[in-house]
Amino acid sequence: MDAALGFPVLVILIAVALLFDFLNGLHDAANSIATIVSTRVLRPQYAVFWAAFFNFVAFLVFGLHVANTIGTGIIDPSVVDATVIFAALVGAIVWNVVTWALGIPSSSSHALIGGLVGAGVAKAGISAAVWSGLSKTLLAIVLSPLVGFLLALVLVAIVSWLSVRSTPFVVDRAFRILQFASASLYSLGHGGNDAQKTMGIIAVLLYSQGHIGEEFEIPFWVVLACQTAMALGTLMGGWRIVRTMGLRITKLTPMQGFCAETGGAATLFMATYLGIPVSTTHTITGAIVGVGAARRLSAVRWNVASSIVYAWVITVPASAAVAAATYWAVLVLR
Repeated sequence: MDAALGFPVLVILIAVALLFDFLNGLHDAANSIATIVSTRVLRPQYAVFWAAFFNFVAFLVFGLHVANTIGTGIIDPSVVDATVIFAALVGAIVWNVVTWALGIPSSSSHALIGGLVGAGVAKAGISAAVWSGLSKTLLAIVLSPLVGFLLALVLVAIVSWLSVRSTPFVVDRAFRILQFASASLYSLGHGGNDAQKTMGIIAVLLYSQGHIGEEFEIPFWVVLACQTAMALGTLMGGWRIVRTMGLRITKLTPMQGFCAETGGAATLFMATYLGIPVSTTHTITGAIVGVGAARRLSAVRWNVASSIVYAWVITVPASAAVAAATYWAVLVLR
């Protein structure tokens, strides 16, 4: 471990981590509200308040399994020092800002994981990676959108069968009400999985500096700070990505929006319980594609979906490269 940091440097690094959490909320606000906005159940300005509230209270529902995975299961905690954390955050933030500016719904989660791996490997080589935790996280890149896709597809089939004797007006009205519940569940799952990633970063930094003790744990003030930063980011919205997620992939009805959000929420709840830091962006995109494909394959704008997949593929290596470059630059400038 590094020598103990000065208090101002430690505060600055925690502030940078919370900035990432804020940008995560800003970048991924679209995941929580895209469907409920695109179906016109809620106006955008009301939807962000709705999503921000459930993002914040998520810590009351979930444990801290994901935070522990990020803190100890991606790179060896003994490798972590101030430079590694700073480089990891820069790698994640740069990639978030680039994709946000381009309106691409990439994964903030995997940008952070890529940043951690890039900075850790730059310091200590391949041995820095904790392959047990990293492998299940990389596997989730493939599985989370697939599970979201399948759950949403099955939900559409079940709901369509149950509604076969109802008029379109009755179905539309019922699911406009039900979408409040499904959007709440998705926002809860988003806050439960995504905010914990920054908790893990801050906690492993404190642990590396001896501010936690012998056993790794997440201080409660870190939990509150991260949930607050993410909720504030969600309040700021992310309208470019809302348009891509809610309008450009496929046209959604309230019933389809309900199925997409419920399928996505179920996926996030399972992953958070298992301590797997999945991408909320991947999950909801898979679910939206699933409800579109349930109607007919041509209902999905596959060129838009494929461009999102390309962003997924390059997120981890791109953020890792930026983090590694940042780590080496800091060493040169010391």
